[in-house]
Amino acid sequence: QVQLVESGGGLVQAGGSLRLSCAASGRTFNNYAVGWLRQAPGKEREFVAAISWLGRTTDYADSVRGRFTISRDNGKKTVYLQMNSLKPEDTAVYHCAAREFYVSDHAGDYASWGQGTQVTVSS
Repeated sequence: QVQLVESGGGLVQAGGSLRLSCAASGRTFNNYAVGWLRQAPGKEREFVAAISWLGRTTDYADSVRGRFTISRDNGKKTVYLQMNSLKPEDTAVYHCAAREFYVSDHAGDYASWGQGTQVTVSS
């Protein structure tokens, strides 16, 4: 099991950028794929992006592909989500989550979750 803590959320105007960080603790972090998922008020949790345990495989939701970039630094036990060209519809609580080795776009496949960080994009 790993413990995850997100940071970097905030309020930004449409077209702006934010970088989210997901800091992990636990000796086996390098064995885990990490995903970012978001939940807006009144909506179901939605997959955003994921990166495999070695960072060789990434996956993105169609709604963010080309605007968001996921990366990881295993030495720092941190995963990043660079978000550019933000839109009001990107407003949500963003959670990072971990599962062993391989990426998944299904929230139910992730065993460990962070508490989330709020991202608000104003029009």
